[in-house]
Amino acid sequence: MQSVTLLADANNFYASCEAALNPRLVGKPLLVLSNNDGCIVARSREARQLGFKMGQPLLAPVEYSRSQKQSRRVFSRILSAF
Repeated sequence: MQSVTLLADANNFYASCEAALNPRLVGKPLLVLSNNDGCIVARSREARQLGFKMGQPLLAPVEYSRSQKQSRRVFSRILSAF
């Protein structure tokens, strides 16, 4: 079996999932925060252009259930190709 290495830059993955699930968010600055400490774990390109940094602490409630479902779908498609 041939070995495959996959590198996925997922800095905006969860923000992209939210925009895909809610088209009103497309083109707007989006931030996704960790459950533990409220730090930015994902950001849209628009948020990055405004200067928001990965790991920057913010305080806001976050719901991951929808993003987790989308994540499973995406990675299932990726893995099914191998």
